[in-house]
Amino acid sequence: MSDTGPVKSEDTPFEGGPMDGRVLPVLLGITGHPPKTYRIPVPDPAGGPPTVLVYRRVPRAEGRIGLTHRWKYEYAPEGAPTRRLNWPWSKPDATPPGKRDDADG
Repeated sequence: MSDTGPVKSEDTPFEGGPMDGRVLPVLLGITGHPPKTYRIPVPDPAGGPPTVLVYRRVPRAEGRIGLTHRWKYEYAPEGAPTRRLNWPWSKPDATPPGKRDDADG
């Protein structure tokens, strides 16, 4: 197996929540961006299940041509949003919100 070289990471600031003001090295993906959500498990001192802190990636500032080069994480107290796969062959919802259904007449 060949050596892939050093793993790239970027010092990324965290805002809000218990990690406010801290900067951690976050591994970058294949595209050179950090993950969209960052989960930090915090152990329970009483020995119970760990609490998971969820942070969402947001742009730090726009670059010269409107592209984002740097990211930061903001605390998401509600947790990560649930996502649904959107396959081309998936059936859409029965009736989009705010629209009449043909069966209504």
